[in-house]
Amino acid sequence: MGGFIPLGDASRPLRRFPVATVAIILLNAYVFFKELAYGDQFVWIWSIVPIRIIHGYSWITILTSMFMHASWMHIIGNMIYLWAFGREIEDAMGTGRFIFFYLAGGVVAMMCQILGDPFARVPCLGASGAIAAVMGAFLITYPRDRIRTVVFFIIFVRITFIPAALLIGFWFLMQLLNFGTIATVHTGGVAYLAHIGGFLFGIATARFMVRPGRAAYVRI
Repeated sequence: MGGFIPLGDASRPLRRFPVATVAIILLNAYVFFKELAYGDQFVWIWSIVPIRIIHGYSWITILTSMFMHASWMHIIGNMIYLWAFGREIEDAMGTGRFIFFYLAGGVVAMMCQILGDPFARVPCLGASGAIAAVMGAFLITYPRDRIRTVVFFIIFVRITFIPAALLIGFWFLMQLLNFGTIATVHTGGVAYLAHIGGFLFGIATARFMVRPGRAAYVRI
């Protein structure tokens, strides 16, 4: 078994402490412990169930579901990716814009999932769609930055530096190849369509959200 774990941008220092990124991580952790405490009923109430949304119920879950996770591995994996890419995008956008961008990306991702499978009765939850938007913005804003990454294969483990365009591009290719597949963990699931929708939202809006002079765009 092999894979990679992004640790963060090795190409540029942060201008400010990533207040919003840390706050979002803490909020996700808080909600996850609430899930552990209250169990399946809590998950069912606050996760998205597409068929409920299309019938006009539980619209608030479009927001609440993006702060919920189905397992320890689910939340740890998502928060690693948010930490790796969110800090630089928050630094480039500013805290207020980043919070708006993150929430908007999560909503768009969840709506893509709902539209893709509107009659699904499986609870869908997770921050992956919003984080995918952050990754899309990173790809547009800092495509040549080197990402410090843990690469592992069976017992081989190495820390290396991978260009953002290559690492994020490979991640997105995997989402496309798995399009239509739902990864279900316990009572919830997240569709790859949400990842794709969030990612494309990030690509489409990054140039409008990043403050002038804070980006390192590459003209193609």
